[in-house]
Amino acid sequence: MSRKKKNTTVSVKLTRWQKRLADSNAAYSAEVQKMDERERIYNGENTLRPLVPGDTKKNGQPKKTSHVRNIVFENIESQVSSSIPSPKVTPRRKKDEHLAAVIEHFLRNELDRLPFETMNDMAERTVPIQGGVGFLVEWDNSKRTHNTVGEVEVSVIHPKQFAPQPGVYTGIKDMDWFIIKIPTTKEAVRRRYGIDVSDEGEQEPQVRGTGNEDTADDALTQYVGFETNEKGGINRYSWVNDIELEDLENYQARRQPTCAKCGRVRPLPGQILFNNVEDTLGNLLPDPARGFSGGLIPQEMADRELAGRLMAAQMAQGVMEGTGGALEDIPVEPEETQEPKRYDGGPCPWCGSEEFTTKEQEFEQVMLPIRTAGGVTVEGATPGLDENGRPAMKPTMIPFYKPDVYPIILQRSVSVYGKLLGNSDVDQIRDQQNTVNRIEQKIIDRLVKAGTRITLPDKANLRTDPEDGERWYLGNAADKAMIGLYDFKGDLQYELLYLANVYEEARQILGITDSFQGRQDSTATSGKAKEFSAAQAAGRLESKRTMKNAAYAEMFELMFKFWLAYSDEPRPVSYQNYKGETEYEEFNRYDFLEQDEDGQWYWNDQFLFSCDTSAPLASNREAMWQETRMNLQTGAFGDPSSTETLILFWSKMEELHYPGAGTTKQYLEDKLERERQQAMMAQQMQMQQMAMQAAQQQAAAGGGQIPQGLEQAVDEKARQDALAAVQGGGTTGSGM
Repeated sequence: MSRKKKNTTVSVKLTRWQKRLADSNAAYSAEVQKMDERERIYNGENTLRPLVPGDTKKNGQPKKTSHVRNIVFENIESQVSSSIPSPKVTPRRKKDEHLAAVIEHFLRNELDRLPFETMNDMAERTVPIQGGVGFLVEWDNSKRTHNTVGEVEVSVIHPKQFAPQPGVYTGIKDMDWFIIKIPTTKEAVRRRYGIDVSDEGEQEPQVRGTGNEDTADDALTQYVGFETNEKGGINRYSWVNDIELEDLENYQARRQPTCAKCGRVRPLPGQILFNNVEDTLGNLLPDPARGFSGGLIPQEMADRELAGRLMAAQMAQGVMEGTGGALEDIPVEPEETQEPKRYDGGPCPWCGSEEFTTKEQEFEQVMLPIRTAGGVTVEGATPGLDENGRPAMKPTMIPFYKPDVYPIILQRSVSVYGKLLGNSDVDQIRDQQNTVNRIEQKIIDRLVKAGTRITLPDKANLRTDPEDGERWYLGNAADKAMIGLYDFKGDLQYELLYLANVYEEARQILGITDSFQGRQDSTATSGKAKEFSAAQAAGRLESKRTMKNAAYAEMFELMFKFWLAYSDEPRPVSYQNYKGETEYEEFNRYDFLEQDEDGQWYWNDQFLFSCDTSAPLASNREAMWQETRMNLQTGAFGDPSSTETLILFWSKMEELHYPGAGTTKQYLEDKLERERQQAMMAQQMQMQQMAMQAAQQQAAAGGGQIPQGLEQAVDEKARQDALAAVQGGGTTGSGM
C-alpha cells in the first residue's frame, strides 16, 4: 500500500470535531480526574487524606501509610461474576419462532467465538470502579475465511476513552454526537488508512492507563466521532491530531466502488463485460476489497448462466419485435457482436481512470435466483428494457438493511439521575478506605514504639547489654533511685474495635455479607440460613445484574442487526438438542426477507432481545449436576431402573460436561441394544411355541398327522412375527 502524504490544511469539518472534543474534555475533566483516582484507590493507593486539621507533613504534603488494607479491592472482587448472560430471543409472530431459535443459537456461537470471558472479566471490575463501561460493536470486513467475508467484533471501551456530548445524561442514543479515544500505533494507522503519520505525536497518553503514562514514540491517540445525520443515519469521522483519516457519511449503508471520472460502477474481480456493458454474474454487491463484503457467483456457474441469460435476452428481443403491442414501436438496433471480457482488476475498463471512489448503495440487485434452506425464494433477473430501449435482464431490487444505531453499548452500574454513568463503589467507600489506612498506620506506629524502656542518671556510664554479672558503680543513693524499668505494651483495644466497625460499615454500604463473600458467618447457624443470608446480599446487588443483562440484550440486538446488514454468505450454526446431540443449521440473512402485498421486499427484524435468567444456574455445573441427579431420583425422567431413563440421564450429564458421561451413555446404549436382541429372541421362541401348539391342534383335528414342511413354515412365520413385534414395539400373535 502506498503511503499518502498528510494534508497540512485543517478542514472545516475537522475544526468542528476538534471543537466538540475540546468541549467534551472541558466538561468531563473533573470526572476523568476522579476516574484516575478511583483506579489508584482500587490498586492500593497509600496516600492519606487529612482526617483533622494539621494531619499532614510539616511541608503541608499529605502523609503516606506503610500498610494498606485494601477494603475497596476486597469488596469489588466479592461482586465479580464470571457468568456471561445468555441470549433469549422472542418473536413477535408465531411463524417466526424458528428464526428466533436460529438467532439464539447463532448468538451463543458468537459468545464462544469472541473473547467474552476476557471482556467480561474487565467489565466486571470497571463497572463497580467507574460506574459503567462501554462495548464497541463493529463489523470487521478484514476477517475472512475461504467461504465468508467479515465478522462482528466487540471490544471494551473504558469510560476514560469516551468523550460524550456535554449535558446529555439519559443515554448514548439520545446524543447528537460522541467521540471515542482509541490508543493505537503509527503503523496500525498506516496499514488501515494508508496515511503516513510517522511525524505525529501522541496527544492523550493518559487514556492508556491511570493518568501517569508518558508519551511513547510509536503511540498515537486516534479519535473516532459518531453523529446522527438529518436522514437518521450515522456518520463516522476519524482523525489524528490535525490529520483527517476517515470521513464517511451514513457509514452503516452499503457502498460500491465507482469510477471517479466516468461515474460507472467498478466491476467485481472475475466479472464478465459483454459489448462494453457490465454483465453482472451474480448479485451486485460491494467490492470485498473496498468496504463491506460482497459475493460473486463461481466462474463455472457464471459461464452456464451467461449462455442462458443471453438466450433469454434474445428471446425477449424477438418477442418485442414480433408482437403488435406497445413494445412493437420500440426500435431495436442490431449491434456488432463482441466477445465477452473478464475484469480481473486494474483501472476502469471503460475510461481507463485509476481513481475510484465509493458510492452509497440502497438496493441489492439480484441477478440469479436465491433459494434458502428456510424456504425463502427470490427471483433473479427477468427480461426487460434498459434506459436505451434495448432488451436487457432486469434484476430484482432488494433494499439493503441499515442498522442506523450508534455502535456503543453502555453498561451502567446502577442508574442515577443526572449522571451518564452509574454510582461508583469506590466513591461510596473511599472515606472508609482512608480511615482504615489511617488507623492501620496508627496501629503500626504504636506497635513499633511499644517495648521496654530503662531510665538512668544523666552522668551514669552504665552498660545495658544482656551480659550477666555486670557491675554498676553508683556514686550515691539518688543515682540509684533514678534507675527504673518501664514496659510499654501498646494497648490496641479501641483501635481494633473502631477498625472493625469501619470495615463493617463499608460492607453494609455495598450490601455485602459474610455469606456472600464465603466467609464464616456467625449469624447464620445452618446451611439454609447461610443461603438466605447470601440471597439477601444478592438481592441488594440485583440492580447491577439487571443493568448488565440490559446492556447485553442491547448488544445481542446490535450484533444481529449487523449480521443482517453485512453477512452476505450463510453462516454455520451448531447447537445441542434435548438429546444432547449436536445439530447443525445456518444463519442466512435472506431467511429474514419478506414481501408485502405490493410486491416490495423488506427485512424482518421484529424480534425482542433479552437475557436468559436461568443462565447463571446453567453455568454452575456442580449445581446442575445435583439438580439432574435429584430429577433422576424423583422419577422426573421416568423409571430410575430403566435403561432408557439412565441413557436420558447420562445424556443430560454429558450436555453438562460431567466427566465420563459420554462413555457411560455409550455403555448403556450398547446394553439397551443387547436387551432388545434378547427380548427379540425370547419373543421369537415364544412365537415358535405358540405356532407349534396351533399346528398340533390343527393336525389333531385332521387325523393326527402334521403335514410335511409345516414345521419349517411355522418356524419362519414365527421368526417374522417376532421381528415385526420388536420393531413395532408391540406383541403380534399368529396362528396357523
